[in-house]
Amino acid sequence: MLGDYRDLFVTIATAAATLTGLLFVAMSVAETHTTAHPPLVREFRAAASLLAFINAFTVSLFGLVPGNDIGYPAIVLGVSGVAFTAAGVRTTLVLHNARRRQRPQVILFAVLLITFGVELAYGIALVVDRHSTGALDIIGDVLIVSLLIGIARAWELVGNWDTGLVSSIALISGHRDRLQGLIDEKSPTAGPAAGPDADGH
Repeated sequence: MLGDYRDLFVTIATAAATLTGLLFVAMSVAETHTTAHPPLVREFRAAASLLAFINAFTVSLFGLVPGNDIGYPAIVLGVSGVAFTAAGVRTTLVLHNARRRQRPQVILFAVLLITFGVELAYGIALVVDRHSTGALDIIGDVLIVSLLIGIARAWELVGNWDTGLVSSIALISGHRDRLQGLIDEKSPTAGPAAGPDADGH
């Protein structure tokens, strides 16, 4: 890759390497917070963040090696991502309180499947025609999306809340009781509700 493409993948690889380091900091900070999700869900989301960063980092680095076809690492990481997501679906299905626990995961599963599926498809397209700039453009876009997925999952680990689109809209669209409950739960000074005052009110 030469010119603008090389600059793009250098930038993606640098960002992915930096964000991977910050992810480990986020994971260590998250251990000190009250957890809002069961351990299996938290572990899957942390692993999804790490895989998203590794995906962007690995594909970009291999693509920068002279003579390499970036389609091959894209295929390998695409297959790995789809397999990882399928394993996450299977694990989530065995959780207790399945309906309540599975719902926050559905959108994440869909985003991961689409991201890695597109990467796999256009990786194959590049192997077939390594001069396809259209396929290379799509893979570049997918790697950027992969970074954004990783950032969102890492922020969720630190903030201990669901950063998904549906959950965010639910909080913004007037569910003040839910928002207040979330704030109270996350507040380190939050305690039991105050009882009647001295006048019995």
